[in-house]
Amino acid sequence: MRLRRALRLGRKKAEPAAWCVVGLGNPGEQYSRNRHNTGIWTVNELARRLGVKLKAEGRSIRIGYGEIAGERVALVRPRTYVNESGRAVGQALRACGAELEQTIVIYDELDLPLGAVRLREGGGAGGHNGLKSIIAETAADFLRVRIGIGRPLDGGEPTRDPDLVADYVLADPVGEERATLEETTRHAADAVEAIVAEGVDRASSRFNRRGPGSGPDA
Repeated sequence: MRLRRALRLGRKKAEPAAWCVVGLGNPGEQYSRNRHNTGIWTVNELARRLGVKLKAEGRSIRIGYGEIAGERVALVRPRTYVNESGRAVGQALRACGAELEQTIVIYDELDLPLGAVRLREGGGAGGHNGLKSIIAETAADFLRVRIGIGRPLDGGEPTRDPDLVADYVLADPVGEERATLEETTRHAADAVEAIVAEGVDRASSRFNRRGPGSGPDA
């Protein structure tokens, strides 16, 4: 008993992360290739670049640590479903010690065209259940990287029908669409690196775009 207590007292607390990067999506192999998981695709790309392995911590997250531009960064994949993302983000912040204002949440966006990317600071949920959950659990003062997946069509027109939308976001893109989203998540990973290195305003001027192959938005 004394030995265990001495070991606990002597254990060095991990250095807090300067940044926390969270990619939204659903856990499990059956969801891994869905449009709804493009946030997780981006975190996986960052983990590959940084040589980081994400490990389970608690019941809600997988987390790993790397360095971008000399800053310690926590990369996080929720183990919760998207509509419970707040629980995952709350646990991630407690685990890594970063501030909410230094947290970047990456997620799919129906109201942006396929391949678009938008960076922003703060704001509302915009109908995204993952953001609603995060804001309810913490606050709205986090950074966002939005990845455009477009809306499903009904009769040739974009639709907000909840059943069609649910089927769409939980389906796997294929062919050219899949290739576009894979390229877009690499672009989003570049944007995250730029946010850490340069700040969100400068990163936005370089990485906001209307679609693949387009230059930065004016």
